[in-house]
Amino acid sequence: MTAKPAAARATVYGYPRQGRNRELKKAVEGYWKGRVTAAALRETAAGLRRSQWQQLVDAGIDEVPTGAFSYYDHVLDTSVMVGAVPARHRAAVEADALDGYFAMARGTQDVAPLEMTKWFDTNYHYLVPELGPDTVFTADSTRQVAELQEALALGHTPRPVLVGPLTYLLLAKPAPGVTAGFEPLTLLDRLLPVYADVLADLRAAGAEWVQLDEPALVQDRTPAELNAAARAYRELGAATDRPKLLVASYFDRLGEALKVLADAPVEGLALDFTGSAAANLDDLAAVGGLPGRRLVAGVVDGRNIWIDDHQKSLATLGTLLGLAGRVDVAASCSLLHVPLDATAERDIDPQIRRWLSFARQKATEIATLARGLSRGTPAIAAELAANRADLASRAGSALTRDPAVRARTAAITDADGRRSQPYAERSAAQRAHLGLPVLPTTTIGSFPQTDELRVARADLRAGRIDAAGYEERIRDEIREVVSFQEKTGLDVLVHGEPERNDMVQYFAEQLTGYVATQHGWVQSYGTRYVRPPVLAGDISRPGPMTVRWTTYAQAQTSRPVKGMLTGPVTMLAWSFVRDDQPLGDTARQVALALRDEVHDLEAAGTAVIQVDEPALRETLPLRAAGHAAYLAWATESFRLTTGGVRPDTQIHTHMCYAEFGDIVRAIDDLDADVISLEAARSHMQVAGELAENGYPREAGPGVWDIHSPRVPSTDEAAALLRKGLDAIPAERLWVNPDCGLKTRGWPETRASMENLVAAAREVRAELTGDKG
Repeated sequence: MTAKPAAARATVYGYPRQGRNRELKKAVEGYWKGRVTAAALRETAAGLRRSQWQQLVDAGIDEVPTGAFSYYDHVLDTSVMVGAVPARHRAAVEADALDGYFAMARGTQDVAPLEMTKWFDTNYHYLVPELGPDTVFTADSTRQVAELQEALALGHTPRPVLVGPLTYLLLAKPAPGVTAGFEPLTLLDRLLPVYADVLADLRAAGAEWVQLDEPALVQDRTPAELNAAARAYRELGAATDRPKLLVASYFDRLGEALKVLADAPVEGLALDFTGSAAANLDDLAAVGGLPGRRLVAGVVDGRNIWIDDHQKSLATLGTLLGLAGRVDVAASCSLLHVPLDATAERDIDPQIRRWLSFARQKATEIATLARGLSRGTPAIAAELAANRADLASRAGSALTRDPAVRARTAAITDADGRRSQPYAERSAAQRAHLGLPVLPTTTIGSFPQTDELRVARADLRAGRIDAAGYEERIRDEIREVVSFQEKTGLDVLVHGEPERNDMVQYFAEQLTGYVATQHGWVQSYGTRYVRPPVLAGDISRPGPMTVRWTTYAQAQTSRPVKGMLTGPVTMLAWSFVRDDQPLGDTARQVALALRDEVHDLEAAGTAVIQVDEPALRETLPLRAAGHAAYLAWATESFRLTTGGVRPDTQIHTHMCYAEFGDIVRAIDDLDADVISLEAARSHMQVAGELAENGYPREAGPGVWDIHSPRVPSTDEAAALLRKGLDAIPAERLWVNPDCGLKTRGWPETRASMENLVAAAREVRAELTGDKG
């Protein structure tokens, strides 16, 4: 007689960390400012963990994650767990573990932080491990064990979640000063015993299962890297003093790595079955499945906010039942990437809110699917009927299809995405028009969002001031920002963006087809949270969005003021994008709306227009097979945004916190005149990458890391600038910070910008003798 399959468990890999009212952000920033004690910060964190686990259990989740909570970043937590603290931070960590932890994340005035970059193709940023041939790993499982014991004491069934050893090493970089050619993966044999010690500690503390996350294996991997994965899990699997191991991957299909993990002596795999990762189903069948072992099936999309299609998910789960010893149900990845609770969005049309599923709703969806898988669809008949009705409501909504927008998009021609002259001719016209010095100085766009601005917004919402009073405060701020830049000596100015809440949300609120949230906060890095808008329908621009404030700023100065827009790819990447049509189609709609704004800015006399695309690299598919198709529509949408402007109108773009080397050709295909990029933490790495690929245009690799509270000295900025000149000719090099200044305070901004301009003047004088 065939044994009855075990009842499916519902589980998740991680959960939003911040709390309903961003309590973690407030506590951490209060600690940095000395207003919150370390004990109070730890108690806030413990309370948030208790609340998270209880929310999950109340939703029907059977097995809760531990170790996924973090004060700043889970990869940084892993570096602490394995003792990979850079030499420059060791004294701080030994003096005070918490202060040393934050010093690695943010730096101090005397010590630079770890480099920061994007977590695969998401907008979450992680702290890059720094390793070298002399790195000595030591196990420190204190935090992981403590959180496990917290959950056990509360009566939960916990599963610790750790970044796996392969992914940790594949995300790492050689430490500064390490001889070129060093590969962190060569440290695998040194790292595995440390992981074995952590696993033993967790088993001793009561862990039945431990999850090891290996998302790096969904990328294209060499035979040597796949062999390293096989060796790692043979060794960890062979350990006797360990819990059961669940190896997880997400964000794409595992491909050739799936057989490696299926053959490994581990008790279970957790796989993504959404989007392009749906191919994991056929791949799993091709390798013979996981007979007698556990499969955690990620069928609910953990990265987007649309309700699950329960019938589709149940069909996938039903197929998977024949491929594993037991099948449990989960989201495709950690729910860290979505907001907390859709029911908090009282200002959204109730019909649209029916289509939305945030972390709490996804937990309920997972539990519903697990119940349906275990007991059959009659057990969830009411939920299935409601789900079908909500899906039909969205599909039939007039919001999703605007005939005028679709007709305009269908009429796009190749000529719409081209400038009237090649770059070489345009650059001469722009130099004559703008009259800038060698090594021109500028900043990226935003200036500090002061308490006064936040109070003004709150006063406007509460009715304490009217629109006229609010706008007068915006004018005051713009005048102050322009005056500061003139006095400091910047060559190309910005208006500071005091009227903008976020570089995507600001535009989304003025375009049709977007829905804004009030409480949809998602962690970007550390204590930086954003509210991605929801791209729900066809996109158009009812009227100008930036022209008024840009022209007001220009009236305050004779120097050029940049018009500032967010590009179409970033508008998609930093929104929750619709999943009912190809991304390229949506990008073209956004591009046409932005094109209208570009032409209005130019008509109003704006000579420099910056269209930011920080997400261009971030959104690159994880597998090389998808790169060409993505880059084709991504670069086309940028050119569509900027095409048709006069030759003497200078088009800038900006990118930050990503690995740019493999998209330099695509950056060239944007046909922008000037690009500014993050470069300070990576020590001008991108300047060399541009040079190696023959990038022919002007570039501003940043000389000030704005994601750290450090004020770079004039000498430090000048040294970086000289390093940039080793790769980029002076006539094509700009001087600017890494990114916008919204997150910085005015004292550090004043000092840093003055040092930046002084550095430019110093190096300019070395080149030309011009001390002005």
